Amino acid sequence: MVVPRTRIRNIGISAHIDSGKTTLSERILFYTGRIHAIEEVRGGGKGATMDFDDLEKEHGITISSAATSCQWQDTQINLIDTPGHIDFTIEVERALRVLDGAVMVLCAVAGVQSQSITVDRQMKRYSVPRIAFINKMDRTGANPFKVVEAMHDSLDLNALLLQYPIGAESQFEGVVDLIAMEAHFYEGKNGEIWVKRKIADELKQEAEAAREKMLDTLSLFSEEMTGKLVEGEEVSQELIWKTIREATLNLELVPVLIGSAFKNKGVQNLLDAVSLYLPSPVDKDFVNATVFETGESVNINLNLDAPLVALAFKLTVESFGQLTYIRVYSGILNQGDTIYNSRTGEKVQVGRLLRMHANKREEIKQAVAGDIVALLGVECASGDTFCSSEIRVSLENIFVPEPVITLAIEVNKNQDLDKISKALNRFQKEDPTFRVNVDEESNETLISGMGELHLEIYIERMKREYYLDIAVGKPKVSYREAISQRATFDYKLKKQTSGPGQYAHVVGYIEPCEEQFVFENKVFGGAIPKEYIGGLEKGFLEAMNLGMLEGYPVMGVRIVLENGSHHMVDSSEFAFRMAAQQAFTQAFMKAKPHLLEPIMSVEVETPDEFLGRVQGDLSSRRGLLLGSQTMQGYSIIRAEVPLTQMFGYSGNLRSLTSGMATFSMQFDCYRKA
Repeated sequence: MVVPRTRIRNIGISAHIDSGKTTLSERILFYTGRIHAIEEVRGGGKGATMDFDDLEKEHGITISSAATSCQWQDTQINLIDTPGHIDFTIEVERALRVLDGAVMVLCAVAGVQSQSITVDRQMKRYSVPRIAFINKMDRTGANPFKVVEAMHDSLDLNALLLQYPIGAESQFEGVVDLIAMEAHFYEGKNGEIWVKRKIADELKQEAEAAREKMLDTLSLFSEEMTGKLVEGEEVSQELIWKTIREATLNLELVPVLIGSAFKNKGVQNLLDAVSLYLPSPVDKDFVNATVFETGESVNINLNLDAPLVALAFKLTVESFGQLTYIRVYSGILNQGDTIYNSRTGEKVQVGRLLRMHANKREEIKQAVAGDIVALLGVECASGDTFCSSEIRVSLENIFVPEPVITLAIEVNKNQDLDKISKALNRFQKEDPTFRVNVDEESNETLISGMGELHLEIYIERMKREYYLDIAVGKPKVSYREAISQRATFDYKLKKQTSGPGQYAHVVGYIEPCEEQFVFENKVFGGAIPKEYIGGLEKGFLEAMNLGMLEGYPVMGVRIVLENGSHHMVDSSEFAFRMAAQQAFTQAFMKAKPHLLEPIMSVEVETPDEFLGRVQGDLSSRRGLLLGSQTMQGYSIIRAEVPLTQMFGYSGNLRSLTSGMATFSMQFDCYRKA
């Protein structure tokens, strides 16, 4: 039976590392009846349902996003639990690309952390409405009001608390629902008995003040509510729910709930909020697509009677074939159907159609618009669009960040060359941020990724899954090249052979700019025909990608083409492309070029007693200290540090703080080396 599309919620859970996303996912699965026993991320046992991989259990972190489906009352929730570590940010990126809504988890103590900012940016990139859940209310130093303030200041979000805490830290007992004005408690062994009582007298005044503040904020989004408040009339729950939902879907509001997933408090309220406030597939009017042949932009609506359009957003290669996760945007997909990959034009037969529950799978006969399912045995790349025969469109692809760190690897046995080649090809296919290149001079195999942990995980997988004995070289940093000043070019390519010659003449200048690459054509009067301009732009881009100083890509250049000339017989697009490359080289060396190094945004959480020691160490690594925040015995230090100085930092930090400090880092910008 097809679930009504209005009763489906495709959501993701995203947050900074160690905010409790996977613990929260485990409780959601338990309270919806999808699992019958709770397992913890760390604490022995079988481990959390969504962290099923051995490496995830050993490291105690989520490495790969996992999908599942569960039922809360009359709502089907398709859930993706995503990693919190910046090294695996592509997993968050591609999940948010296909989801309708999200739950952003924040720690009640640490509040908005470095990866919270990255997740917020990703949600804004794909215009994903979200609910915030302030977790870990049972921890020492928990302060939800401070977290809401940080959401306003650091993330520029209109965050609105819908609940008031009953106690905090070790005294955290439950929440006051400010909409129904009830006190909620969670009893039983696993908090499964959801009890609603009258608000205690000592809390009533504070709760009423919080409700008044909530209604004042909501009245900005509803004239009807404003009228009722002015007249002193009672505002119904239905009107409050409706107002919150509309403002959330319009990205004008972020409803905030509080609780402690580990202590089994507040999760049922969150499930209600997911159902009440987050969008169904029908709430998004359309998605943009491009007609493959014409390049024309079209809107794809959620329509079961329309041709099939689906996006492959994640894939894993298994012994039984490739497992491809897809989001169906329009039409119906049946087991046995023939569909087309719009990128390659190849037709594919759908053998097995699956609904995923972490690493378990349930075979289904049909998927319809709004569903997130998996195909087994279908060859494709991440980001490919599948269509039925009546249409050939391409959906907007997934943003892929550039790698920042490179390692040289080699196998110690020649007979393993074939196995390492298979492993590297597989990992590149599964993860767009994992890149493999061969150094032409040294003939070394180079792997690039988002950080040390990212590459460590893949090296460990090669050892375990392919039984490879691998030697690893020192990390290399992906520098960039840039220019410091304006410089002109005037280059004439003139070659004459026995046959047709080559002629191209280009005049202009290059200068630094904020954007990655800007090309402006100011040639007039037909000095260079329009059909050659595309070749020129391509030539300039090729030269920038090669680099001139150390062979690193050039960034931040504006190229202005002012004049030139052509030959009626000898000019061609190829000739102008070659001329552009030489012209760029000519100007680049006059523009005072320099190297740029990647700068990382680093956040260290340490006991106060080690604060000075950690700050001193960061300064010795050429770190720029941006400030620190102290809360009940712990300090959070924020700094910008060159990536070259951060290799091996985790071991050094453990030594400095007796293993009591943690850190996270993410790419911030490139800066002059």
